[in-house]
Amino acid sequence: MADASELTGKYNLDPAHSRIGFVARHAMVTKVRGSFNEIQGNGYLDVDNPAASTIELEIEAKSVDTRNADRDNHLRSNDFFDMETYPKITFVSTAVSKAGDDNYTVVGDLTIKGVTKSISFDAELSGPAKDPWGNSRVGLEGRVEVNRKDWGISFNAPLETGGVLVSEKVTLEFEVSAVKVG
Repeated sequence: MADASELTGKYNLDPAHSRIGFVARHAMVTKVRGSFNEIQGNGYLDVDNPAASTIELEIEAKSVDTRNADRDNHLRSNDFFDMETYPKITFVSTAVSKAGDDNYTVVGDLTIKGVTKSISFDAELSGPAKDPWGNSRVGLEGRVEVNRKDWGISFNAPLETGGVLVSEKVTLEFEVSAVKVG
């Protein structure tokens, strides 16, 4: 890992090289993965004082992509994201702390469908690396399990064999590349 002065600074998320996604169990037998294709974000990384670090993320709900148009349209509906009423999903950090050599614990407010709940997750920092255009980049990777009902996403259907169509527990995943801008 580089020294603190090389890493500390403002960053913008690079949407072309980042993924914000989710995994949910479907029909009690398999997992469905999806991601959001329209994301933007920024942050400030302070290696010497992680508490001064920040992350802000904005996701266009309409950009949900599970590789199935019918399922994506259902996810955009009132049964799930209600993107007509709530077009954006946001995350704003409220605390960042060191959790190991290249690991941080991030706490923040996740807002989906107008409902804001605090979540906490561990994130691994990688980099910095210089890209071919001279930009300094870092990576941030992590995941967190949430209950979608906490955000009012409660649609489900019972299965004939027992259980339900969609799990309440959903794993949110992210792999982010960010470019230093200051």
